Amino acid sequence: MKTRRNPSTLFLPKPVALISSAHAGRVNVMTAAWVNVVCMEPPQVAVAVRESRLTHEIIQASGEFVVNVPSHDLWRAVDMCGMVSGRDQDKFALAGLTRERAAEVAAPMVAECPLNIECRVSASLPLGSHTLFVGMVLAVHLEEDCMGEKGSIKVESFRPYVLNHREYWSMGRRLGSFGETAAELEVIP
Repeated sequence: MKTRRNPSTLFLPKPVALISSAHAGRVNVMTAAWVNVVCMEPPQVAVAVRESRLTHEIIQASGEFVVNVPSHDLWRAVDMCGMVSGRDQDKFALAGLTRERAAEVAAPMVAECPLNIECRVSASLPLGSHTLFVGMVLAVHLEEDCMGEKGSIKVESFRPYVLNHREYWSMGRRLGSFGETAAELEVIP
């Protein structure tokens, strides 16, 4: 039996990312859990940012941002970046994070994150409390230790995590591979 709930953003779990941005001498990093891939060709990702946030202001002015995907050992720094305003504090310093120069955008990458995705805004859509910024992927940086054979990603080295109803959760064990069931049943030639 299921219980019906009022409309909400109850979509679980949510991937955790740090969004870094820079413009006119202002640099910021914020925690975001509303981030996802939205197009494969050309590659684009999107992040929803509340209009009142400094990151919103900076992305709107600069037209670029970096999606930094942390490993689970950074959860405390990530949590800090989600609780403090960049208008009042240097969140990189407060959270003990290192700015790393990006290749294509002015926004810095977070050096401690094993995956960094540089983006230029290709579209923005005001939706109410948040604006959806769609970013064309310009460059992707991945720690070599996280690379597997034939370009695969070693998730056990990467150690991403999710936000699950206001709690951070480590990724669980591997269940199977994409397409495995279809191959076993021979439904795909």
